[in-house]
Amino acid sequence: MTGFDDPAAVARYAENPPRLVPGFSDLQRMTRLLLAETAPTDGRILVVGAGGGLELRAFAEAQPDWRFVGIDPSAEMLTLARLNLGPLVERAELHEGYIDSAPEGPFDGASCLLTLHFVPLAERLATLTEVRRRLKPGAAFVVAHHSLPDGPARGVWLDRFAAFAADNGVDFDKASGGARALGDRLPILTPETEVDLLCAAGFADPQLFYAAFTFRGWVARA
Repeated sequence: MTGFDDPAAVARYAENPPRLVPGFSDLQRMTRLLLAETAPTDGRILVVGAGGGLELRAFAEAQPDWRFVGIDPSAEMLTLARLNLGPLVERAELHEGYIDSAPEGPFDGASCLLTLHFVPLAERLATLTEVRRRLKPGAAFVVAHHSLPDGPARGVWLDRFAAFAADNGVDFDKASGGARALGDRLPILTPETEVDLLCAAGFADPQLFYAAFTFRGWVARA
């Protein structure tokens, strides 16, 4: 039995994103509305980084005829996703692995929330290209994660991220460098680079729809 099979661990995980990500529930809702601009009412949606199942559950509850394919490299997180989905899991096909092992589709839309800031720059373009390849022409892709400017402002925004978390009862370990050390460990790109990569992967018209301290979100079309 893993920690992710423990209901208390599930509850703790579900509490964390709203405490770290400003407007987390609204980010999920905006993502679903943006996907619905182009996806049919019976659409098939690809969710990249589906472990935990929080956005899958939010999408499934609001769109009763959508079906989902979720991909995540962590078996434990996919176990957590199944627990969080409950009976809704019947509408979700969950795969352990990375995007290159996901079904070919084509899908009516795709989302990738709070995931790409873990993907190294050397792999980012290939990841986006594989998502684009699996989408129907004109389908929406919604992505949101940490994205920061270079230079002195980077540290300032990471401090603000830490202040938001602390205001919600989450304190970063200052002995280990706090939120700034987290920013150094993650391959966080500038907003300009994010847009350039979306375009290089074949997406059209990336539009910023979400900005909250260190987080940015874009919608683009395949």
